[in-house]
Amino acid sequence: MKMKKNGWTAALRRKQYVIAGALVVVAAIGTTVYYSNTQEKERQQMEAELAQEMNQQSPEWQGLAVEEGTEEAAEASAFIPPKATESTETAEVEKESQSKTRKVTEKTVTEAESETETETEQDTSTDTSAEAEVLHFAPEDGMNWPMEGNVILNYSMDATTYFPTLDQYKYNPAIIISGDVNSKVYSVARGKVTKIENDPVTGCTMTVELGDGYEAVYGQLKELNFEVGDYVEAGHVLAYVSEPTKYFSVEGSNLYFELLKDGTPVDPVDYFES
Repeated sequence: MKMKKNGWTAALRRKQYVIAGALVVVAAIGTTVYYSNTQEKERQQMEAELAQEMNQQSPEWQGLAVEEGTEEAAEASAFIPPKATESTETAEVEKESQSKTRKVTEKTVTEAESETETETEQDTSTDTSAEAEVLHFAPEDGMNWPMEGNVILNYSMDATTYFPTLDQYKYNPAIIISGDVNSKVYSVARGKVTKIENDPVTGCTMTVELGDGYEAVYGQLKELNFEVGDYVEAGHVLAYVSEPTKYFSVEGSNLYFELLKDGTPVDPVDYFES
């Protein structure tokens, strides 16, 4: 009997311990819940008090907050240009571009007009220069001899004269002056070179306009010192005597000299200075 009583007592104690432990757990949970509820209520009470304090702030602080908000908004708008500004800038750029285009066009037109005026002035100057270069030849002033040497064939347009190489008589519109190859040929008067050509009879031939319808023709030349368009003075070395053409092989090296008046041959000897 005594052993049964001891067993029951032990079981009762274990049960009491279990119940006590359970009560402790429940108490702990309750305490935790209570503490949490208390903290939540305190937090809500603090938020309510903070809101009340904000509502009770002076109008000056409220105005300051409004002004700061306005200034921040103004600064923000300053950094974001409105679309109307972009359109205005585009219009100004286009206007400036058009202005530059007009200036370039006006400059181009002005330069073109200036060039035209310059060309006109040059043309006028050229014409004036050409007028200043009008040549005059006075027969009474005479001419220089074109080369030192003997006349081996005289001018003859009224009667025929004998040509040894051709072995025949024919008219001679010029004088043939004998001279060595490389002899100097001089300008008989002031004039302008108007023609240079290779003639089968007279070889390299130069024509010089003297003025007043007179022209001097030099044949059997080489190594010319002047070109077409050049002006020459009396006594200038025009060229040198070359080997004779086949039409003057018997006569030998010579200078062919012819003087024309209005295209008609005249006797040069009548114009040479005595």
